[in-house]
This record gives sequence, C-alpha cells and structure tokens, in this order.
Amino acid sequence: MMERFRRTRLNPHLRSLVRETHVSVNDFIYPLFVRPGEGIKTEVSSMPGVYQMSLDEILKECELLQSLGIYSIILFGIPEVKDSIGSDALCDHGIIATAIRAIKRAYPKMFVVTDLCFCEYTDHGHCGILDHVHETVDNDLTLDISGQQALVHARAGADMIAPSGMMDGIITTLRDALDGGGYVNLPIMSYSTKFASGYYGPFRDVAESVPSFGDRSTYQMDPANRREAIRESLADEAQGADILMVKPALAYLDIIRDIREASQLPLAVYNVSGEYAMLKYAGNAGLIDYNRVMMETMIGFKRAGADIIISYHAKEAALLLN
Repeated sequence: MMERFRRTRLNPHLRSLVRETHVSVNDFIYPLFVRPGEGIKTEVSSMPGVYQMSLDEILKECELLQSLGIYSIILFGIPEVKDSIGSDALCDHGIIATAIRAIKRAYPKMFVVTDLCFCEYTDHGHCGILDHVHETVDNDLTLDISGQQALVHARAGADMIAPSGMMDGIITTLRDALDGGGYVNLPIMSYSTKFASGYYGPFRDVAESVPSFGDRSTYQMDPANRREAIRESLADEAQGADILMVKPALAYLDIIRDIREASQLPLAVYNVSGEYAMLKYAGNAGLIDYNRVMMETMIGFKRAGADIIISYHAKEAALLLN
C-alpha cells in the first residue's frame, strides 16, 4: 500500500499534534557582556543587536528578558584592566563578581550562569597562564587559578559555573574546589566539546579577547575530529560535569547527535557569534526570511539532541514563541 504522508500535513492543527520536535522559551540561555562604567550600551558592529553593557544597563536588560519569559543568562565580564593572568577574574570585587551580586540582588529569580575562563581578562587574549616555550596555555598552572575563579563566582552567588577554556582536568579541579568550599550543590555546565572554530570571530569583538599571537588550536578541538569530540565530553562526564555542551552548533549537528546517543546527561549547544551574524546579515540583506530561518535553526539544534540552547537569537525567538 502506498503511504500517504500528506494526510497528517493537510490540517494545521493535526500538523501541530504530530510535530516531533518543539522549541520553548525555557530552552534558552541568553549571553550578556558586562563592562565597568555607567550608561554604556555599545552595539557590536559585527553582531547587530548585541551589546557591551555597563551594569546599570545589564539590569535593565534582565528586566526585559524576564518580561519575555527568559530567566537564564550566561554572563561574560570585560574588565577595565587586563594582565597576564587575568587577575580581575580572581578578585571578589572584579567585574564578574560585582555583576553577579547585583543581578541576583535585583532579580533573584534570574538563573545566572557564569563563563569561567581567562581570555576576556588577560592582556594576551589566551585562556590561561602562558607556556612561552610551546606558545600555548600551560594547562596545569591554569587549573590552579581556575579553582580560585570558581570560588569567586560561587561566593558572589552564581547559580551554575560553565568552564570554557578546554583545559584537561578542569571539571575535576572545579568540582574539588567547589566541594571543598562548601558548594557541593553548585552545578557545572562544561564546554565539554569545544572546537577551534572560525565561527567565533565576532565574539572576540564583543569580549575583546583576540589572541595576541597564534590561535587556540593547541587546546581547543580540531574541527575534523569526531571520535575525539565524543571522548572529550565523556571524560568531562566521568569527572563530574552536570551538563555537557557542543560549541559551535550549526556545523556540528552530527557531533550533537553522537554525544546525545553516548550520554544521558543534559546537553547544551552554543549557537555562536558567527552563526548569529550570518543569519543577521543575510536577513538584513533580504536574502532569507530571517525569523523563519532562525526558528528552523533552533529546531535543528533540538532535533539533533540538544536540551539547552545558548543563543544571541533568544530574545527574538521568545517574541515569536510567546
């Protein structure tokens, strides 16, 4: 018998009833970039609609996000002074700690995830203490200060820590530091499979974290490696990560599916700056129906196996979903 697939497509209500994949406002985490000062809201030229903001503007943005039903953010700090080890990230009065306290005080229901890395805080733009001999980041020295950074975030009131530096052993280091500091219930969302990608270009504009030499290919993953990508995430699961992540998302849907099938942990994807900018510029040029392609992209992430989507599109998606 010929199958008539169209029977369940002709009526829009039936199409909704049999739809297999759904996107909800509750799926999103929205990135925010905070810098010192007051009254600052500077649009990033390479990312239309994305801003560096002073803390007073960040608080206004949190109010807007909650009005849209978005209650989860991931926070990045841009300090006034950078140095070789990212000292501002290790200070209880640094930009990130100050922002966490202010947001939690003003919006206690906001779920604040903190990006734990050093690239935004160092004068060289790399993700930790430099190994000058090999022109890379010294993995173990960076682990030593990462535990300190996690405790700064925890004491300030972060709801979840998200280490993004791709240091080997980072989850064990952070779990030991957090547990030892009395934060046994503070979850870790690991950037467990993070590729050395060209899609990050615009992010380095907004976070002011362009490496002063080379790139990050010695510690982030080779985009060509599929089996290693799975191993990276499973290693972080074994070390105690609560949530795994694939970053970027759009060119790595096969990896998202592989990790979804290999692990029972919740899985996040980071819909990164370059992916966002491509859709924005194509929409602004009239080449695509922006809203339609944006939502189709979000559905693709969910269909591949993602539970959580970190995206600069989140506010626009929320407007369409509400």
